[in-house]
Amino acid sequence: MQPFLPFTRPSIDADSIAAVGDVLRSGQLASGPKVQAFEAALAVYLGGNRQVRVMTSATAGLEMALEVAGIGAGDEVIVPAMSFAASANVVARLRATPKFVDIDLYTRNINVEQIRAAMTAKTRAIMPVHFAGLPVDMDGIYGLAKEQGLRVIEDAAHAIGSRFQDKPIGSFGDLVVFSFHPNKNMTSIEGGAISTADPQAAQLFEQYRFHGIKRNIAGEIDVMFPGAKSNLSDIAAQVGIDQLRRLDGFNARRRHLAGRYFEEFAGYSGVVLPARGDSGHSWHMFQVLIDFRARGMTRPAFQKIMHDRGIGIGVHYPSIPSLKYYQELGYRDEDTPVAARVGRETVTLPLFPAMSDEDVVRVCRELRAVLK
Repeated sequence: MQPFLPFTRPSIDADSIAAVGDVLRSGQLASGPKVQAFEAALAVYLGGNRQVRVMTSATAGLEMALEVAGIGAGDEVIVPAMSFAASANVVARLRATPKFVDIDLYTRNINVEQIRAAMTAKTRAIMPVHFAGLPVDMDGIYGLAKEQGLRVIEDAAHAIGSRFQDKPIGSFGDLVVFSFHPNKNMTSIEGGAISTADPQAAQLFEQYRFHGIKRNIAGEIDVMFPGAKSNLSDIAAQVGIDQLRRLDGFNARRRHLAGRYFEEFAGYSGVVLPARGDSGHSWHMFQVLIDFRARGMTRPAFQKIMHDRGIGIGVHYPSIPSLKYYQELGYRDEDTPVAARVGRETVTLPLFPAMSDEDVVRVCRELRAVLK
């Protein structure tokens, strides 16, 4: 019997494990020299003379990015209706209002042409998501933001290593937030990072992530505002340092495996494939749409059958307006019908660097058999 194939698995090598052991033995476990080294390595990787600060999660990073951008009660932020709930939750937590905009069926990215219609006099920012690692139309987003005087907070949780017009996501733009959760293209166990060109914003991020504390030249502390507690540990930073040196290899392998999926699904009409993109796509996930209603099957039933056949299937994601909290606020799934459809029909197929080409063949073979 073949081993169970999860939909994702982090790749942690022996060198990384040994390096973590060195950090543990050093006694410096909280934020210290490894955090500084990780931030410096990320800044070099991204290029563009960027300031990079790390924190415990992309969610924490998005929230502090919104705060530094001045978003608060009464403001509106444009958010794609298809993303992980955190993309909207951080807006709601600041007592601002998420304004959901529909997505493209194939890219799963925000439909830039629909943003203008969602804007009001209260709109203060646009939060595009580079869904599954496929960059959004950055020219369209930033052109509109400049025209309307809006901030842009890029939710690049899926997009470390992605490129737009051959420029790394995070090497340009306003405030760009990455995730290093274990299911992402690289991990620091848990963690995230913000990239900005503004040194003052970077200093504010340091304060937001650690109680609002600022130190003077003598090392004495003062609290400038009630900040959070989301500083990264040196242990996590060491994992991130080792993952970053392997990231380009990870992403190259992901692109190859995605290509194999397209080859295996060529001519097959049982699923709707994602947009293929170009070499700038980092392929955080590979998702297909299945019309479960038409097949008289539920998605959980499909997942169970595939699990019983040794293959893990994820769901990324329900549309945000379909979730209970947002429904109770008056949002309607039918107002963003493409996102609603993707939310109903999407399944995430296994994709991670340690997979073999034969694993892709196996996934597609079993999927076709179940749907037959």
